[in-house]
Amino acid sequence: MPWIVAKSERKVNEMSQSSDAPSIELDRYELVLLKRPTSSPPFSDEELEQLQARHIEHLLEQTRLGNIRVAGPVDEQQDESLRGMCLYQTGSLDQAREFASSDPSVLAGRLEVDVMYFYCPKGSI
Repeated sequence: MPWIVAKSERKVNEMSQSSDAPSIELDRYELVLLKRPTSSPPFSDEELEQLQARHIEHLLEQTRLGNIRVAGPVDEQQDESLRGMCLYQTGSLDQAREFASSDPSVLAGRLEVDVMYFYCPKGSI
């Protein structure tokens, strides 16, 4: 399957309209990387348990509302600060950032978010 790699939506559109590039329709999502900050405040085991439960509830609610398409933890990553990812489909980086930033673990300083666009072949997710 041919892929179009680009740095921006404008570039994706330019490349997909080029006579040299294969024609492919892309869906756009907002990719949220959940990372552990370098200076996360200390939490007791009980606080971490409660915070994790609230974090999962938040993700499930965002999924139920149709804002998240898929979310989950990562493992075996080179960057140990990377804890998980969420694939939002809200229509804007600002909206996805707002939803992700309302996660109780982000509000508590346990996680931070990095938000960007992610493109993939239309209908593949």
